[in-house]
Amino acid sequence: MTQEEKLHIEERIVEVLKTVYDPEIPVDIYSLGLIYKIDLQDDGTLDVDMTLTAPGCPAADFIMEDVRLKLDTLEGVKSSNVNLVFEPEWDKSMMTEEARIELGFD
Repeated sequence: MTQEEKLHIEERIVEVLKTVYDPEIPVDIYSLGLIYKIDLQDDGTLDVDMTLTAPGCPAADFIMEDVRLKLDTLEGVKSSNVNLVFEPEWDKSMMTEEARIELGFD
């Protein structure tokens, strides 16, 4: 895949991640800063490292499956590996400014 194709697919990955929500929070996981790594290989293999707002999040399985299913539908993504990580620990400073405003933190 060319660098231009890769960039286009990565943009679509971000768009898709912005459609995934924690059912208890009205802001998408990308804007919350829960996505730590997006690594698309030239063969279409995608590795995503993400975290949760809290380690004991009751919606963890639902969110992870939603991410995986949506990423696997993208043209150019052969397979996706979604890894749940807790380092570094998530905090509110990782959110976009828009997310902080939406949640009343600014």
